[in-house]
Amino acid sequence: MANHIPDGYHTVTPYITVDDARKFIDFIKAAFDAQVPELLTDDEGNPRHAEAQIGDSRVMIGQARGEWKVRPATLYLYLPDVDATYKRALAAGATSLMEPSDQFYGDRNGGVEDAFGNWWWLATRIEEVALDELQRRMAAQK
Repeated sequence: MANHIPDGYHTVTPYITVDDARKFIDFIKAAFDAQVPELLTDDEGNPRHAEAQIGDSRVMIGQARGEWKVRPATLYLYLPDVDATYKRALAAGATSLMEPSDQFYGDRNGGVEDAFGNWWWLATRIEEVALDELQRRMAAQK
């Protein structure tokens, strides 16, 4: 009997539909070292569906067509070095939403927007913060 969650997946799997799946795949390879273990193409060799592995997570990618419209997403990636990945994403064609900086909730994070309208919040956990301390810090931000 098969496991209800395939090996290599988590309960929630982001699925992003873009207008140029091949270009999107090139971007995530360059920006986030994505591997693409699955790429299904139509008769002309155009991507229809792909699956990319970024770290320990799987992202599904669809080519917009017909009734399947572009669906950008917001994704939060935990990485070993947020600053290096932020720079690599900019070099791969992303634009900055926010430069990396230390946040009250214990992450160092920054954000980029890719050419498809997806927001990628990039983070490295730098401190574990208890819920009561997190609430106190958030209140102090006002």
